[in-house]
Amino acid sequence: MSTCNLDHSENDVLKKLLSQKDFLPDSLYEAIQLFLVDKVDQTVLNELFHLLKKYDLVSKDEQQKRNEEIARLII
Repeated sequence: MSTCNLDHSENDVLKKLLSQKDFLPDSLYEAIQLFLVDKVDQTVLNELFHLLKKYDLVSKDEQQKRNEEIARLII
């Protein structure tokens, strides 16, 4: 992922998650929602936002890589 100097709020991440809901595996979508219930470090919010960004436009292989990265972040 490229670095971004913008801090994304929890609300930004939730909006991005909702916009990608139809493209994410259901179990991963639900796991992210549960993860965001607790206070999350800003660095993690930023990384999660960028993993979700344009998720629907990347290849299946890239989606799988992102799924694995998201799982590592939230578990």
